[in-house]
Amino acid sequence: MVRYQLPRLPYGYDELELFIDEQTMLIHHKKHHQSYVDGLNKTLEKIGGASHPQYITSILSDLQLIPEEHRKDIVFFGGGFENHRLFWETMNPDGGGNPTGKMSDSIDVYFNSFEDFKKKFLEMSLSIEGSGWCWLVFNRTFNKIEIMTTKNQDSPWTYNKTPLLGLDLWEHAYYLKYQNRKNEYIDSWWNVINWDYVGNRFSELSV
Repeated sequence: MVRYQLPRLPYGYDELELFIDEQTMLIHHKKHHQSYVDGLNKTLEKIGGASHPQYITSILSDLQLIPEEHRKDIVFFGGGFENHRLFWETMNPDGGGNPTGKMSDSIDVYFNSFEDFKKKFLEMSLSIEGSGWCWLVFNRTFNKIEIMTTKNQDSPWTYNKTPLLGLDLWEHAYYLKYQNRKNEYIDSWWNVINWDYVGNRFSELSV
C-alpha cells in the first residue's frame, strides 16, 4: 500500500516572516498537515489501499473507485494532504511580485489585469463562510484558468479542475498573527507566492 508522509518544507519555518509567522508555520505543518497524512493512511488501510495505488490526485479525480462509505474521509484527508502539499510549494521567502510569461498573459486575458485578478481573488476568499480554500485553477474542459472556492478540505481535483495556486482560509492558517483580520492575511500572502513554480505548473498543463 502507498503510505503518505509529511512532505518537508522547501524553506525554514521562520523564512516567511514577516508575512506568515514561525509559530503558525510550525503548528500548521507539524500538527495540522500531519493529521491529514495520518487520516489518509488510515483511510487507505480501511479500504485496502493496495487496490488503489494511484497518487491521491487521481483518486480524488475519480471517487467512484472508492467505496461510498469511505469517500467522505478520502475527500477530507486526501484533500487536506494534497491541498497543503501544494500550499507549501507555491510559497517562497523570495516570492511575491507579479507572474510572468504565459501565466501573466492568461491572467490578463481572463481577468483584465493582475490587479483585477487580485481583487477578484480577495472577494471570493472573503466570501467563504467557515473553513475552506480559494484557488486559481486550470479548467481542462475549457482550456482556461478560473478562480474557485472549496469548503473544508475539498479539492479542485474532485471537480475535474487542476489547482495551480491555493490559499488556506481555515483559521489555523492565520489566526495567531492576524486574528479576525482575514483581509490582511490575504494581502500579505501575495508577498510570498512563488510565481515561478505556479507559472511552470501552468505551462505544463496548458496548450
